[in-house]
Amino acid sequence: MRSLTAILLAVALVAAFTFVSGCTGTETGDVTHLRIGYQPSTHQVSHTTAMEKGWWQEDLEPLGITQVTDYEFGTGAPEMQAMLAGDLDIAFVGAAPFVAAVSSGLDAKIVAAVQTQGSDLVLRTEIPYSTPADLAGKKIATFPPGTIQDTILRSWLQENGVDPASVEIVAMDPGAATTAISAGQVDGVFLPHPSPAIIAAEGTGRTVVKSGEMMKDHACCVLVASGSLIRDHPGIVDQIVKTHVRATEYNLEHPDEAAAIYASKTGQNVETVKASFRDWDGTWTADPHVITTSVVEYTELQYELGYISNPLTEDDLFDFSFYDRARA
Repeated sequence: MRSLTAILLAVALVAAFTFVSGCTGTETGDVTHLRIGYQPSTHQVSHTTAMEKGWWQEDLEPLGITQVTDYEFGTGAPEMQAMLAGDLDIAFVGAAPFVAAVSSGLDAKIVAAVQTQGSDLVLRTEIPYSTPADLAGKKIATFPPGTIQDTILRSWLQENGVDPASVEIVAMDPGAATTAISAGQVDGVFLPHPSPAIIAAEGTGRTVVKSGEMMKDHACCVLVASGSLIRDHPGIVDQIVKTHVRATEYNLEHPDEAAAIYASKTGQNVETVKASFRDWDGTWTADPHVITTSVVEYTELQYELGYISNPLTEDDLFDFSFYDRARA
């Protein structure tokens, strides 16, 4: 795993980072090195389980993959910048930053879902809350513009008659936002799990609204494959989706082991991770069909917020064929 700092430097210095093209063998058409983007969130435990149990390597080796490397990102925006630069083959990422990236020219498709819902609005313990109007004048940290959390928070405020401009919404990654609420530098955060569980364990804040209450059954993280991988190496994408389905189903059947694997990889407290699994309103699912309407709705919301120039369609965003073959 590489640090976010290293990855952002690599994205900025694309020429230096493209040593990877030699590993992938783009000149010969062979792919030997699979590059995976992900975020340290309990939303994406299918990746951590597959990575730490060696399933990516094991399942893809017969297809010529000799190296699998994952790259950690704090939020989806820099992750999609890396994919736009050609530095990732697949990505576990929020649907909203993927939408923004496609609008900016990213050649990629959603090939599977990862999970739905699973983020919480958390306020400092001493701050009262009854309705969304109570957030006016408050300082709330969340992911950057164009991400799932930013899109949902702003749209939910508008739907409840609260001008988003009346709330000081500041962009932070989960680590910075968790530190900020603990230090009293912000009034609240809107973050994916396990951050709400971490804050609750520290006693510095409590959940007041879950994201499913803001937008019921909304899509959150998705599995994205680059257009070149889809077109030139569909067999590899087939196996990627099969391995993702395998890991998703394993985690649903073995949540305590999934928590232990995730905690070991990220350095987080395993009991807090288990609490996150118990307390969140999210659901792990690999089926892209169940999130289609929600993802397309994000394009309309982002258009209304001025983040993208035109709404996108299902065909712009999805390739269902790999999941459908995996389940046939």
